Amino acid sequence: MNPLAKRIIPCLDIKEGRVVKGVNFLGLRDAGDPVEVARRYNEEGADEIAFLDITATHERRDTMCDIVRAVAKEVFIPLTVGGGIRKLEDMYTLLNAGCDKVSINSSAIKNPSLVDEGAKRFGSQCIVVAIDAKSKADRSGWNVYINGGRIDTGIDLLEWTKEVYERGAGEILLTSMDADGTKAGYDCEQLQTLSKLVDIPLIASGGAGTMEHIKEAFLSGADAALAATIFHYKEIDIMDLKRYLRSEGIEVRL
Repeated sequence: MNPLAKRIIPCLDIKEGRVVKGVNFLGLRDAGDPVEVARRYNEEGADEIAFLDITATHERRDTMCDIVRAVAKEVFIPLTVGGGIRKLEDMYTLLNAGCDKVSINSSAIKNPSLVDEGAKRFGSQCIVVAIDAKSKADRSGWNVYINGGRIDTGIDLLEWTKEVYERGAGEILLTSMDADGTKAGYDCEQLQTLSKLVDIPLIASGGAGTMEHIKEAFLSGADAALAATIFHYKEIDIMDLKRYLRSEGIEVRL
């Protein structure tokens, strides 16, 4: 696979073993069986799939492992799983079940050494640090939020990105809370700023509404674009998107 090819990653929110879809975690509707949905994305040309256990608790870890096992049997593209991963054992359990990467967010803020430990134990390529960021009130930059965007940590986005990079994160999954759910485009200023700061892959998340938005994210320094709604409700077909990107001079895997 061309390492320079840009990646398209559909994201599936999982609650109690089902794919759900809502706006800002509210009004969740059942959107299908994870294995079926993952299989569909695999056939439609997705480069990777991300699963997010949005109500992750210890009791539900087993459900998630069962899903990962079932999906890994059916799907032959990389699988990233996030939600409720608090310690090395959790990473081991999920990687052992068949996912390729684990994504950590709030737990990395609460225990930054989890990034170092995970990278050392499983390799940087397995560790994705997800960051939810929102503009500061004075527009002087962005702060990092945790707990599904409910708590402002007061930590500066650039400082935190640099820290997790130095600790061994293999990728950054950046969600712009200002853009998320708006379908008005990714936060390109944020992407440009971060892509100049670190030289690990940057996954853009939050705000995709059109094919042009995804092109803009790539031109702004993103290595991959993650989206949910546009793929879920078939507003954009993945292969159509890839053909469009290629026609615009952006390297993708067809």
